[in-house]
Amino acid sequence: MIRYVIISLLLSTLPALAEPPRIDHVAARQASDGTWRFSVTISHPDTGWDHYADAWRVLDMEGRELGVRVLAHPHVEEQPFTRSLSNVRIPEGVKRVQVQARDKPGGWNPDTQIVTLR
Repeated sequence: MIRYVIISLLLSTLPALAEPPRIDHVAARQASDGTWRFSVTISHPDTGWDHYADAWRVLDMEGRELGVRVLAHPHVEEQPFTRSLSNVRIPEGVKRVQVQARDKPGGWNPDTQIVTLR
């Protein structure tokens, strides 16, 4: 009986640990100097320093990194949360980019959100 309780408890914690950070919203605005500011809203079941969304980045459509925002601490009590990154240089002619989130210890979420620049 105890064995089943332990297995059940272990299995009930797996989905929370396996859930990657989710990008809920991205706002992109071009500055007067031609660079871009991205404000990204992320949801993630942060539990503390061992498991939290720790970064997001802007990629071109070929996967080249254009900018990265490292997140300095867990957001256990602030979900979802929004953080911004300014001075992102987007190459001439690029009309779409991807935004990708990362968590510790899972790494980069393979899913990205595509953003059309206007």
